[in-house]
Amino acid sequence: MAVDSGQTHAPMETYTPVARILHWVIAVLVVIMIVVGVTISNTDDWPGKTVVYNLHKSTGIVLLPLVLFRLFYRLSHPPPPLPADLPQIQQMAAHANHWALYALLIMQPIVGWIATSAYPAPIPIYGLFEMPRIWPEDRAFSERMFTVHAFIGGLLAVLIIMHVAAALYHHFVRRDAVLLRMLRV
Repeated sequence: MAVDSGQTHAPMETYTPVARILHWVIAVLVVIMIVVGVTISNTDDWPGKTVVYNLHKSTGIVLLPLVLFRLFYRLSHPPPPLPADLPQIQQMAAHANHWALYALLIMQPIVGWIATSAYPAPIPIYGLFEMPRIWPEDRAFSERMFTVHAFIGGLLAVLIIMHVAAALYHHFVRRDAVLLRMLRV
């Protein structure tokens, strides 16, 4: 226990090691995916573009089971509680942001998979095997789905920025342990 100004505080609750590893692996992959997605959709053809597209598709498909596992893990291993003195509106915003992130992180690879299938284009997984097509060929539908995919990517970026901003607010303004729950062992 830590002693601060003569007061004894209970040990800080942290996320489990599995939750922390999944959080950071998914976070890094999603940020890379957003940057790569924006780059490949806003540049003309260049020599490595097909390789980068295939890496984007492969990583998107791999993210789907990772996020689903993280979601099921979270449901069976609830996160540490938020500070008791945190206003109810901020607690609701935090929960809404987390659940919206989960929903969009599940929807995003599925929409990408549908759009790519409808194009039709192959979905190789790191050159090891190819994912099956899950939608019949329909280029017009594919283009609409890629637009939805880009929109979801934008929403994810906004939610991630809000998530990071809230964590930094807790750490630097409130000076509570919310951020440290995801960092400390």
